[in-house]
Amino acid sequence: MKTVLTIIAVLFFGVFTYAQDAKEIKVDSVTSTVAIEKVEIKKTFKKRHETARLYMFKNSRVKKELSFRTKRNRAKLA
Repeated sequence: MKTVLTIIAVLFFGVFTYAQDAKEIKVDSVTSTVAIEKVEIKKTFKKRHETARLYMFKNSRVKKELSFRTKRNRAKLA
């Protein structure tokens, strides 16, 4: 019974607040012109000769850093 009354109350207040916004607001629109200019930009690219290091396994450095162990991680014998 409580849930039914709650749903009815929520729907009532929702419809009530929706009905309050029935006023039409008139807005004056402003038009403006936009001038478009085309500008050519010349780009020069320098070729870099860099060497990349290749690792045997993908993300090996990340995996090494994430797999560290502390004293508290070790299993204790009881």
